Amino acid sequence: MVKSFQIARIPSLVFGIGSRKKIVSLTGRFGKNVILVTGSSSLRRSGFLDEIENALVQEGFIIRHYSVSGEPSPALVDQIVHDSISFDPKVVVGIGGGSVLDTGKAISAMLPMRDSVVHYLEGVGIKTHSGEKIPFIAVPTTAGTGSEATKNAVLSEVGEKGFKKSLRHDNFVPDAVLLDPELTYNCPPDITAASGTDCLTQLIESYVSVAASPFTDTLALPAIRDVFRWLPEVFRHPRSEEGRSAMLYAAFVSGITLANAGLGTVHGIASALGGLAHIPHGILCGTIMAEANRITIRKLLELDPESMAMKKYIQLAGLVSGENQITPQRCAMILPEFLEKLTSDLQLPGLRFFGVQKETLISSAKIAENKNNPVPLKEDEIRELLLKRY
Repeated sequence: MVKSFQIARIPSLVFGIGSRKKIVSLTGRFGKNVILVTGSSSLRRSGFLDEIENALVQEGFIIRHYSVSGEPSPALVDQIVHDSISFDPKVVVGIGGGSVLDTGKAISAMLPMRDSVVHYLEGVGIKTHSGEKIPFIAVPTTAGTGSEATKNAVLSEVGEKGFKKSLRHDNFVPDAVLLDPELTYNCPPDITAASGTDCLTQLIESYVSVAASPFTDTLALPAIRDVFRWLPEVFRHPRSEEGRSAMLYAAFVSGITLANAGLGTVHGIASALGGLAHIPHGILCGTIMAEANRITIRKLLELDPESMAMKKYIQLAGLVSGENQITPQRCAMILPEFLEKLTSDLQLPGLRFFGVQKETLISSAKIAENKNNPVPLKEDEIRELLLKRY
């Protein structure tokens, strides 16, 4: 019997080498006044930004360009919205990593509201968004967050009372997505590693999630296999067409699976700790994923070794080892060791590298959520895994 489930909206997608050239025709469906949101510099250095801007200008589009760096804050979104109202934009185009896409998504959602985005953030604001927005086109240049396939934009305010919360509505799913692997060729190795391990944690967490379904399982498992195969390859050889294509597709899939199955402990910790300390989201997820899965598998061994989640972990252990008959005990060794080696090979630093204090880790353990984890982790277990990656 098939488990009951429902599927969230999925955006219109164009995938393939050179698909960026369709930005002009897609944008033209909505109007000529365009807000273009990009990262700070790498897209310009690659020559792709000039190519895209020139193509739009030649067709009569008027562009208001904003460059963003780091993870987006409510203040940044509010400022861009305020500055753009008189421009009367008809469409927002985000070309960049997950932070750029989240910024563009939030701008498109807040332009009709004429209000601060803080009031609409989950767990922070008290207002409910109507879902009205102006159209948004997402063009990722990293294979990571899957924001191009989701209905939420994650915004952060770092500090003692900091937070990392979502602006969320079904209507915020991008209207169109262009996945062009060529746009990821110039992604630096450290960003490739951080975004790639973010993608991997999303796929694994949604695969073993208590809310997983046959739909998400069918998407997640082959995508995990591709990340295991291709993430180390593109880290070493950035211009691998096959590798970049596989990773870009896997990241898109991770957005679909997280939207439909939820996430677990790694992202619960990332949400809590990301509001207290300046640690890039992808690196935070990547550096703790091995230990988080080790503790989760250990608890499954104690509580329910015959569970569906353990069977799925065993499948993943088989992918990385090539072994056909794997016991739960053997799985508890194979998979965390593989993830630990991957973390090392990708040169992901520990948490100490970012100057975070142990007291901050302990504070984040108190508020970290893990509602879709196969087994709930206690505060002391979350604290344990964080301190091991210090």
